[in-house]
Amino acid sequence: MNDDYNFNDIEKKWQRKWEEQGIFLSKVKIERKKYYCLEMYPYPSGRIHMGHVRNYSIGDVVARFKVMKGFNVIHPIGWDALGMPAENAAIQKGIHPQEWTLDNITHMKLQLKRMGFNYDWSREVNTCLPEYYKWNQWIFLKMLEKGLAFRKKSWVNYCPKCETVLANEQVIGEQCWRCDSVVEQKEMEQWFLKITEYADELLSGHEQLEKWPEHVIAMQKNWIGRSIGAFINFPVYGTDEHIEVFTTRIDTIYGATFLVLSPEHPLSRILISDAPDRKEKEDWLKKTIQDQHQRRGFDETEKKGIYTGKEAVNPFNHEKIPIWISDYVLMDYGTGAVMAVPAHDQRDFEFAKKYSLLIREVIVPERESPQGELKQAYEDYGVVVNSGPFSKRNSFEAEDAMTAYAEEQGFGGKSVLFRLRDWGISRQRYWGTPIPIIYCEKCGIQPVPYEDLPVRLPYDVEFKGQEGSPLEKCDSFIQVSCPQCKGPARRETDTMDTFFDSSWYYFRYCSPREDSLPFDPESAKYWLPVDLYVGGVEHAILHLIYARFFCKVLRDLGLTTLDEPFPHLLAQGMVLKDGAAMSKSKGNVVDPDEIITEYGADTLRLFILFASPPEKEFIWDEKGIEGSFRFLNRIWTFFRSNRDLLNRKNSKENDITELKSEKALQLRRKMHQTIKKVTGDIERRYHLNTAISSIMEYFNQIKKESSQLLNSGSERLFLRETFKNLILLLSPFAPHICEEMWEGIGEQTMVSLSSWPDFDPELAKEDTVTIVVQVNGKLRDRFDAERDLPEEEAKKRAQELPRIQEFIGGKKVKKVIYIKNKLVNIVI
Repeated sequence: MNDDYNFNDIEKKWQRKWEEQGIFLSKVKIERKKYYCLEMYPYPSGRIHMGHVRNYSIGDVVARFKVMKGFNVIHPIGWDALGMPAENAAIQKGIHPQEWTLDNITHMKLQLKRMGFNYDWSREVNTCLPEYYKWNQWIFLKMLEKGLAFRKKSWVNYCPKCETVLANEQVIGEQCWRCDSVVEQKEMEQWFLKITEYADELLSGHEQLEKWPEHVIAMQKNWIGRSIGAFINFPVYGTDEHIEVFTTRIDTIYGATFLVLSPEHPLSRILISDAPDRKEKEDWLKKTIQDQHQRRGFDETEKKGIYTGKEAVNPFNHEKIPIWISDYVLMDYGTGAVMAVPAHDQRDFEFAKKYSLLIREVIVPERESPQGELKQAYEDYGVVVNSGPFSKRNSFEAEDAMTAYAEEQGFGGKSVLFRLRDWGISRQRYWGTPIPIIYCEKCGIQPVPYEDLPVRLPYDVEFKGQEGSPLEKCDSFIQVSCPQCKGPARRETDTMDTFFDSSWYYFRYCSPREDSLPFDPESAKYWLPVDLYVGGVEHAILHLIYARFFCKVLRDLGLTTLDEPFPHLLAQGMVLKDGAAMSKSKGNVVDPDEIITEYGADTLRLFILFASPPEKEFIWDEKGIEGSFRFLNRIWTFFRSNRDLLNRKNSKENDITELKSEKALQLRRKMHQTIKKVTGDIERRYHLNTAISSIMEYFNQIKKESSQLLNSGSERLFLRETFKNLILLLSPFAPHICEEMWEGIGEQTMVSLSSWPDFDPELAKEDTVTIVVQVNGKLRDRFDAERDLPEEEAKKRAQELPRIQEFIGGKKVKKVIYIKNKLVNIVI
């Protein structure tokens, strides 16, 4: 054993030993309490980046800690291996997507192993392999049977560069989330999943997610967008058509002076079909649909519209009102039609002013009269006026009465509406799961029989970058016999959105070799739910809503009893360099391999965990690497300098009650305080940066007091105890060097499999206290402070906490209550 810290040899040695002895393999053990630690799996782009390193280091610390705490831990990894980059590479580089993907996985797997993560590689899943995507197809067919998968014609977001359809949430601003190309609109036949069937439950399920960040919950609630109101049918005058409108303000219906349709509304084309200027209006519709989808922030632009020449009848007062089409009404919210009440909706007001349409005031503040000519819309509640028999009531009474009247008369009623729309999963590309559907001219749409799954992607296809999928040009794939009549038929050439793959992979990890079902229900019952899920906040909508939806569907299929898959979510912040998130396109990527080669994996892990709390952004700074490296070298030097004293065979286990010197007693107290602090930081708060800071302080005190402790026999032996606990505390963060030192002090088992140290509560009492912070009586955060902190200072610190700032926002603080050394409650 060299005196120098040879991290390269040490890390290779222990990675080999871990793998040879299979110490990270996980098995169902009913008698033991399980812990499922999971990080969002990577896309195999070719190299891991610092975002991966941070995400996986966080999970690895927690997984290693839980093993040492006696839990039966499952910590799996896999590959989100389907998707457009592989297909783009095939076009640009002339390499098949499968080869590109599998080569990338091979390289990235070596990188992850080089980091020393304690993954159970026997549970590795790869979504581009038939043994995985077979079960995508199986789940799709089950959804088809339950009416949750269906086909319809719709306008879709289409990326001309990726040549594929995008879900709404995959369009960022006007651009494709993958390649930043401007997204176009196309009307196409698509396959959808009826996620709206679960909209209510997706919202109510948030109550179970107490360990999710508030801002993630808020993002999901906003996306699902539940509104309570009423629907009203407006007949189109002189026709058999009617227009259904949803409104949350039925109390304003007597002020509806025109109707506005979305350009994509089914009646838009019908109502202008006999117009003298039909061609000009149809051209306007086409252009507006394109512009509307590209210009997501439609409120920020001037509203444009065309008059259809048709009128609708307000069923409350039988007044005929004009029907317009405008770009400020979207088809993907509500019914795609609004009753325009310009006196009480600012968008309607601006549109009415522009096109000189009637504005009628029907709501006034209490004890006020109608204003006459309005300068802007009055959007608040008040007293109803100019509304026939409903006048002189307040808005809430009028809403109830008007809704009841609409129900009695049969032209409307109470309704709940969601912003959430059904999930379009069709993609016109090759590198995705083939949708298991066959089209027969005689028998219609036919599901592929279960016994014929998987429908495999053909290998021999051409990638030319032309519109549509290469599958459309592969006759050997397309031509098939109808499973019903056995006559000639054709396969569906669309493939599934890759978010289908990631919506249930956490189930597959429980039994990755199961070949009769997507997963073994009994294994899933033992391992699930995921106890800690670590991933970026950018997946708050893209992935997490879909995964929650799939969990509920699989429950209703009888495969699980689970309602929510991820009760605890840790959303880690991004890694920034030069003021931007690290990315190849920005040229600010730092290669982990280079850092590992120069400093070692333990240094990189320690640095990236120490620099910032997990949920905060992490700003890359090379100076921090040097600091972490120096710290590990200092520990190594101390270990090597005292190796004879620290070795078990040269020591007897120490009775620390014999300690007499003040220095030794202080160090004993520091040891127990540090064990308590690090345990709490990992177990409850995930403040890994402060845990490392405490370990550093602890080592500094060990080193400072070591020379005096060497002068006494019992205290010399106590030094071994303190260093042994230092190794245990540091091991989840820097496992390789800790294994080497653990072996060097004569311990027989690996540190990775050793028990986490206990602390004496009396000895662990500190001069600091933890003060919990509540907002309106609900626990929202906590902070450590010196005992007997002055009241004003405690209140100030509580209100300055970033998490508390999220809750306070711009709201008024009514009062702040302080219970000395215990609690701050902020009432807003």
